Amino acid sequence: MPADETSSPGAPTHAAYDAVIVGGGHNGLVAAAYLARAGQSVLVLERLGGTGGAAVSTRPFHGIDARLSRYSYLVSLLPQKIVRELGLDFAVRKRTVSSYTPALRGGRPTGLLVGGDGTRDSFAALTGDGREYEAWERFYRMTGRVAERVFPTLTEPLPAREELRARVADAHAWSMLFEEPIGVAVEENFADDLVRGVVLTDALIGTFADAHDPSLLQNRCFLYHVIGNSTGDWDVPVGGMGALTDALADAARAAGAEIRVLHEATRIETDGTRAEVTVRSPGGEHTVGARRVLVNASPQALAALLGQEPPAPAEGAQLKVNMLLTRLPRLRDRSVDPHQAFAGTFHIAEGYEQLATAYREAAAGHLPGAPPSEIYCHSLTDPSILGPGLAARGYQTLTLFGLHTPARLFTADNEAARTALLDATLAELDAHLDEPISDCLAIDGEGRPCIEAKTPLDLERDLMLPGGHIFHRDLSFPYATEETGRWGVETAHANVLLCGAGAVRGGGVSGVPGHNAAMAALGR
Repeated sequence: MPADETSSPGAPTHAAYDAVIVGGGHNGLVAAAYLARAGQSVLVLERLGGTGGAAVSTRPFHGIDARLSRYSYLVSLLPQKIVRELGLDFAVRKRTVSSYTPALRGGRPTGLLVGGDGTRDSFAALTGDGREYEAWERFYRMTGRVAERVFPTLTEPLPAREELRARVADAHAWSMLFEEPIGVAVEENFADDLVRGVVLTDALIGTFADAHDPSLLQNRCFLYHVIGNSTGDWDVPVGGMGALTDALADAARAAGAEIRVLHEATRIETDGTRAEVTVRSPGGEHTVGARRVLVNASPQALAALLGQEPPAPAEGAQLKVNMLLTRLPRLRDRSVDPHQAFAGTFHIAEGYEQLATAYREAAAGHLPGAPPSEIYCHSLTDPSILGPGLAARGYQTLTLFGLHTPARLFTADNEAARTALLDATLAELDAHLDEPISDCLAIDGEGRPCIEAKTPLDLERDLMLPGGHIFHRDLSFPYATEETGRWGVETAHANVLLCGAGAVRGGGVSGVPGHNAAMAALGR
């Protein structure tokens, strides 16, 4: 049942609640469901006309029956524990391959296909022997062991650093992932530039960093991308990402939570025991009392609500492009079927040196000359997101995620920079196609090509993501520090908790901050 059709814009039914949750994104809905199931009175306040935040399905193209995961698009970090405990009617489906990366070797189009029985042969065809494949297998066996040991801790109280290190129980793996720049491990384990680039991409999704950045920001990003559900698999949400947030809203309401859309929290006053939330709604401005307030928003938004000094600015670094095609394009590499190549992650301009060059160009204030990006086709794995007429005619969706495009590149002229970057990004894709992607784009009901692009500044405007940062701020290692509380969601106020992506162990579509904030609120 779509949340935006069953959530009410009407006034809350009570003057005070056990918990008021600011923001109806997926983490806020997870927290609401857990707290309501524990017998708490819960009110969710959402400023937009529907719940879901960045995890929504929409029909972005006029007159076209295709529900796209418009912002967030794949699922890895959502624990099955949350799905099971909340009784969610939600499922994911595995992609048939992991990735395909086109390349030119000796002027001949070729590529690397990872996943399935042909992976070893694909490595050998690209690199000339089996050494890179064996290195790949060793490296990902190592990350798999780390994933099995680290992922279960995400829904437990934060472990101390040494406790997590002991749990990993592999000094070499700990050093590679937690102590030295991931570029060192990539260069020590792999020789081929293209293979190195494919490995490194997991360290750069939504993260503007070099492989050897001493801050280890890239390591933190890499870790979260390889530990999901103890396997590192990135799966397709059946029915689109909105199916998850609809299921969460249903679970929260079924447990007794109230959800009020078009209700924007503008201020939080608290003495540490009781709180009062000022709300702007269609009925005017009013206040709601709460024992606790859980904020499903960015750390910047939390500071503004409390009237505090905001943290350091965040900066997003991605281009998100949604497309609807009448057919998948033909590839220059005839050894692979497009239906196979686009079923996983299709890497573009993501060789190791290409990524380094793109980073240097962007850091110098220029759009990358060869923008790196990755693409996948949701509808190949889950055709249910297409209307029956579209699916029968062979239509497909494409989602493109561009790297190394920090928000600073768009501040002077967002529209011009967006157009220039989109053109350059599609040109890099076209270099590996036997026909331009523009020839495959569907046309909407108003005669326009079915393609939309979102820069970090667009995401900041549409979703209030600070600087357009998809993780709200830089990711953190999943262990306790002097600044964290027991669950990584605590603030300076005992009865105000941060349950958004900016919490420790936040980022991605996971529900982990929502779960952890609920556990903290319940004194677990």
